[in-house]
Amino acid sequence: MLITHDTRCALDTVVDLVNTAPEDHAGPDGLPDVAALEDFVRNHEISDVGALSEFDLSAVRKIRGRFASVFAAHDARTAAGVINELVAAAGTTPRLTDHDGYDWHVHYFAPGASVADHLAADCGMALAFFVVAGEQERLRRCEAPDCRRAFVDLSRNRSRRYCDSRTCGNRLHVAAYRARRKEAAG
Repeated sequence: MLITHDTRCALDTVVDLVNTAPEDHAGPDGLPDVAALEDFVRNHEISDVGALSEFDLSAVRKIRGRFASVFAAHDARTAAGVINELVAAAGTTPRLTDHDGYDWHVHYFAPGASVADHLAADCGMALAFFVVAGEQERLRRCEAPDCRRAFVDLSRNRSRRYCDSRTCGNRLHVAAYRARRKEAAG
């Protein structure tokens, strides 16, 4: 599956956005205030966004929840339904653009769109490409028992199971190794 630069950026953005949500509604919110949203926008180089407000923060949190349901979807039809709703509500207006040193690419958000509509359009379309390609199962949640972070499995054979092999994956492998050693030792 060919993933263009703008699609990859949108995928990274949607994963990071979903992962700002508190786990099980108990932990801290990764977007606690407008300043955090401004940092998120700046860090992800989201273009054509004006001054942000509490309204924008609320709208982004709402679409964050919708995007989370795409990663939780058990089938492509469910994921497609959510993506269709997000993209339609954003007033998607595809247009070619080249800016900030990037070659020609497609923006799906309408000029002057809110940050929530911008994210819904561009990130929604990036996820849509995976559903269309029959690759919806690549939109995953970490399989570590104490982690539910979202990620996109871009491995060749669709075998990635953990959000980060250096933390979650390694921690579980070490625990399994220690359990085997303990069992062998009697």
